[in-house]
Amino acid sequence: MAAPGETLRKRRGVEEAPRPPPVEGEQAPPARPPLRPGTFWLSRILLLRCIALLYFVAFSVAYHQNKQLIGEKGLLPCKLYLQNVKRYFKGKINLDSLTYAPTIIWFLDWSDMDSNLDCLAGLGLGVSAYVLVTGCANMILMAILWILYLSLVNVGQIWYSFGK
Repeated sequence: MAAPGETLRKRRGVEEAPRPPPVEGEQAPPARPPLRPGTFWLSRILLLRCIALLYFVAFSVAYHQNKQLIGEKGLLPCKLYLQNVKRYFKGKINLDSLTYAPTIIWFLDWSDMDSNLDCLAGLGLGVSAYVLVTGCANMILMAILWILYLSLVNVGQIWYSFGK
């Protein structure tokens, strides 16, 4: 078996043709690093973009339906739900209430819940669109998407219960 540092063509016995020297005044094309077997760069990019597409669709649906379903005048207002959870845990926002309904909304101002829900969905749309267009993401961006969607799902009650 060939050494891991050799390129695939050399392993198969095919010699690479030498590159012609660059013409005077031209810059040589940048040398591309050889693709090593066992790298999953294409799979990673496709997987991240597919996940970003799912988040993009989910946040766009949430952006258009949150006010009617869980907004201030929605069918099941999330403000009322969070007040009931807070009352159940003796009026405190502590670790028990955070584990029962983990959401960022606990730490936001509840006076205008519609704008809070729109901001969460809009921020999720922005981050997922960035990952979808560029194809690059790291653990922090994916964690932000997960936390934002988790925040919406946990106050969504029966409308988002399929995601739990």
